[in-house]
Amino acid sequence: MLRTNQPFLEYLDKLYTSEEHEGKIILKSFEKDDHLFVQNEVSTEIMLVKTGITKCFFNQENGTEYIVEFLGKGEVLGEIEVVKNVPCICSIDAITEVSAYSMSIPYFQELIKSDANFNKLLVAVFAERIVNSSNRASYQKLHHKETTLAQLLDERAKEMKMSKDDMAAYFGITMRSLNRAMKAFEEKENAQK
Repeated sequence: MLRTNQPFLEYLDKLYTSEEHEGKIILKSFEKDDHLFVQNEVSTEIMLVKTGITKCFFNQENGTEYIVEFLGKGEVLGEIEVVKNVPCICSIDAITEVSAYSMSIPYFQELIKSDANFNKLLVAVFAERIVNSSNRASYQKLHHKETTLAQLLDERAKEMKMSKDDMAAYFGITMRSLNRAMKAFEEKENAQK
């Protein structure tokens, strides 16, 4: 549900504070609901979340959102677009206050060419995202919606505080379907007590 990457965050913390990379990485702050990236727009930077939580989502042609993932500390944003040389594939918004390291695309490309440790961390990100996408798709196919809803409600209670709109967008369902699923879940929970 909430993806984090502590090793990448620690590595970028070191780059940020090193004299060699001074001024090439800046720390930006975002308020809740601020846009970090907008689908179909061209970005001039790559970011890595230092603190806070973001949501990565697609805007559908019918105006609805589909949330792909919630990204937290250490998650890199905008890297796929640079590698593929395309505009932003999806939008990324802050769902809490967020601080993020920002670097220009040329500097990011320079790190890819010259820094083996950076490359290793980036390849691990790509591999992890493929595994996570596959696992999520198969889990949602194999498990009843209420099972996944229970996990999402548990995560919501911990630290994410997501809205019902975001919950519906994460499942790729309407608000009406989410309300029905939540009602069925509550009835099942009450019956077990």
